[in-house]
Amino acid sequence: MVSAPRMEFGRVAVALSAAAGPTTKAGLSRFWPPQIETRTDVAGLPGLDPENLPPLARLETSTAPVQELDPETLRPRTLLAQRTWLVSPLGYLGEVALRMVETIEIGLWGTILAVLWGFPLAFARSLAIAMPRPMQSAARMSCSALRALPELLVALLLVGTIGFGPAAGVLALGIHAAGFIGRFYADAFDDADQRPIEALRSTGAGRMTVFALAVLPQVRTSLASATLYILDRNVRMATVIGIVGAGGIGQELKGRIDLYDFGHATTIVFAIFIVVAILDEFATYLRKRQSS
Repeated sequence: MVSAPRMEFGRVAVALSAAAGPTTKAGLSRFWPPQIETRTDVAGLPGLDPENLPPLARLETSTAPVQELDPETLRPRTLLAQRTWLVSPLGYLGEVALRMVETIEIGLWGTILAVLWGFPLAFARSLAIAMPRPMQSAARMSCSALRALPELLVALLLVGTIGFGPAAGVLALGIHAAGFIGRFYADAFDDADQRPIEALRSTGAGRMTVFALAVLPQVRTSLASATLYILDRNVRMATVIGIVGAGGIGQELKGRIDLYDFGHATTIVFAIFIVVAILDEFATYLRKRQSS
């Protein structure tokens, strides 16, 4: 006997299959297969030597309609013109690799900024450090405010302020992630064993001494895990904020979609998936080493 939820799921699947008509299937076919070659018009390469092409590259000639203005009738006319292309079969993989490296750098520098800004907030917010109450409240509200600002919105504002490029992405990731760093680090400080902290305080040690000798040695693993999480998250978000012009592979993806170059867009999506999966495995490996 078939259950009611399974029957309902089957009906939904049939409805979706019926809705995906020829137009939808034709649209999806434009994303496949992925394109990894680049084609450059030889007319834009005046110094190209046909006898000394780059490795694996080749020249292709094609005939395409070209519109121009008839000088006699001043009306547009269509002519067939031959164009020669320099085709690099694996050329786009190099471009994607460079963009992915830039994306990882944006995530890395965004994480460094987040640690530099978030660590003082965590120090001021933590109950274990026992900073004055007004300072704790201000640090807590600052962390909440930074977490409430989405990276995409911050990146959009920064692109309009300082222009396109990775600098806007680094600042956007650093501003948003600083709120999380402040929260995670402060929670780690508060979870530390209070006995060595109280023992040092009873000797008259100051806040910095207590933190360096009693708090920090206990929470190094927690701080490293939180930082790895932020780094992993920032690299993922760096691919998203690039859509608004904040550099990285996201900016390249947006440009390809705007040009209806869906084959190269599919290549970018696969590259993002592979890099994120590798980073996730790398972060898992580091966490296992820390716990062992």
